[in-house]
Order: sequence, then structure tokens, then C-alpha cells
Amino acid sequence: MDKGTDIKLIAVLLSGGVDSAVVVCQLVSQGLKPDCFYIRISPVEDPDDDLDCSAEEDIEMASAICQRYGLKFEIIDCHKEYWDRVTRYTIDQVRNGFTPNPDVMCNRLIKFGAFDEKCGHQYDLIATGHYAQTETDAEGHKWLCTSPDPVKDQTDFLAQIYDWQLRKAIFPIGHMTKEEVRTIAEREHLINAKRKDSQGICFLGKINYNDYIRRYLGENPGLVINIETGKKIGMHKGLWFHTIGQRHGLGFGGGPWFAVKKNMKKNILFVSHGYDPKSAYKQKFRIHNMHWLTLPISEALTALPQEGNASPSYAITFKIRHTSDYLPATVTDNLDGTMTVNAASPIHGVAPGQFCVIYDEKHHRCIGSAEITL
Repeated sequence: MDKGTDIKLIAVLLSGGVDSAVVVCQLVSQGLKPDCFYIRISPVEDPDDDLDCSAEEDIEMASAICQRYGLKFEIIDCHKEYWDRVTRYTIDQVRNGFTPNPDVMCNRLIKFGAFDEKCGHQYDLIATGHYAQTETDAEGHKWLCTSPDPVKDQTDFLAQIYDWQLRKAIFPIGHMTKEEVRTIAEREHLINAKRKDSQGICFLGKINYNDYIRRYLGENPGLVINIETGKKIGMHKGLWFHTIGQRHGLGFGGGPWFAVKKNMKKNILFVSHGYDPKSAYKQKFRIHNMHWLTLPISEALTALPQEGNASPSYAITFKIRHTSDYLPATVTDNLDGTMTVNAASPIHGVAPGQFCVIYDEKHHRCIGSAEITL
């Protein structure tokens, strides 16, 4: 937390995992007494549907942590909001051939959105177990900053939250590594100290992604063509089951194959033979729908020297997927609502609909994010 913050009321969002449990432990150790909440969401329209993944174990873990510290615990039902705001976005993006990120939208629209509408507005600060940090500059601007644990850093998942949400957000374990968090949990004998981290998309749990997409979009068979030879190598069951750059799970003989392009109008999936085809890489791509967290990039960063009336360019680092790598690049403002990212080297698996998350050169401050458009 920023020093000198006048704290009145803190809400903690508990997931049932070790990270948010240690958040509670840390706040209590500072003499604070936060109220704790579990947000119930579901990947299906009907929460009683047999496809729904049970949250009972998560709730049991979260409740046990609160009982131990004598804290208020409440379950907030955001099922309808999740379906309307996140699940529909995901399905629509997939249907249109894009690569969505529901985890990113969940933070913006549910954890710091719907929750705030329901009861979070009563609190001064909202604490989560994200691996991220914040800092306030001399002008009073609050910035989202990266965690010292590059593998666990989650600033990319927070890069679409609004500025007012960032002002309320605190990340009490953001300055720690995962190993340090586990050590505290074991030292304090927390019930979920050894519980495994959740994997995959936040709302699916143990549900297979393709089974989920098939349930709502069905199948739409089409040709699979070798982009080098133009020859048919098989049939796909629907373009929405495949992402650009995908290698595993394509299911075609004579591989390995990479998914490198989709023709949505003709329902064709183009693949490339070989482990690392050139066609799977891009060095320059456009982004749109820019979302700046604290200040526009023109105010957050200093433009590079330019000649004449050239469009302003900035030295940045960026991510297009959740990895520990921050990739160097320049980004140029096209002055038409789009920007062009020119990476220092070719990048694998650039796909429309993905979020390109932009950081400063030292990948310390997260400046914002935008959707990739090719």
C-alpha cells in the first residue's frame, strides 16, 4: 500500500487460493480488519446447469480464513453480470475469429466493476491477491507497476481496468515472489498453504475449453489448407476451436503443423508445415481501442526524436500473452485511432483480438493495453 494513505474501509476479494489468503494475513498483521468477499461466477447461463463448476471448495477455504481471523465474510453473486459482460464478450469474439482474453475483462467488469456496483462502493480500497504493485508519482498519479516475480506478474491481466478502479486497488502481496507467499502461508499454518494454483481461464475451472465453445457455438466444418502448397490436408470442426500460432491439438497427420491464418468468409484454416514456419511470425502489427491506465501514452512517455511531421513514436516493452518476457519495440501513433507496434524481432502467434499490453522501456510501469488488429 502507498504510504500515508488514510484507510477507512478495506474489502478483500478472496478466491479460496493461497494468494488472497496471505493478503488477509498481511493486512491483519498490520492491525487492519478488512471485510472479505467471495465473488460467485459461472461459465454457463444457468447457474444450476450440470456444466457449472462447483465453487464449494473455494468458498469453504475462504470462509475458514475469515473465521480464523474473526473477519466478516460474504458471498457476492455476480453470475448474471459475468454472463452478460464477460461470457458474451468471449463467445462473440471467438465466433468472429478473434482471440479474446476473458481474464482481462473479468478484472475490469467483475472484480473491480460489478463488485463495486453491488457493495465495493462502500469501501475505500479493494485488495486482491494479484502479483502487481502500485506507486504514486509526485503529481499524485497512481500507476500500475510490475511485480518482482516475472513469472507470476499479473499486470497484463489488470491492464484494462479503469483509472478509478486502479485508484481503489491495492495488492498487498504484489512485492513478493510466489515462494515468499507460500513461506508465509506455511509459517502461519493457513488451511490452503499447499493448495495448487488454478490453471487456465478463470471461469472455466475443470471444464474443457473446446467442449465449452462447442456447447454455445456448435461445429462448423471447413477446409484445412497447407498455406505453402495450397493443398487440402483435412477438415476442421470450426475455426473457433483454433488460435493463430497453435501447434498442439490440431489433429492432422504428417505434422507438426501450425495454425497461421483464418479466412472467416470462406471458413478456411490455413496451416504451415514445420516446427517454426516464418509465416507464424510478425514483427509489425496494428493495435486499436487503446486503453491508458493512468495517462495517455503521449503524457506517460517521452516521444522519440523525429524528423519533420512524422507521427510520434515511443520506445516501449510489451506482451501479447501471459509470459515472463517483456519484448522491446517502438509504437507509433497513426493519429487515426490506431497505433503500429514495431517489435525488435519477429513475434510468434500474433492474433487479432489479443490484448497488446504496453509498458515503459524498463517494464516497470504498465501504461495500458489495446486490441491487436491485422
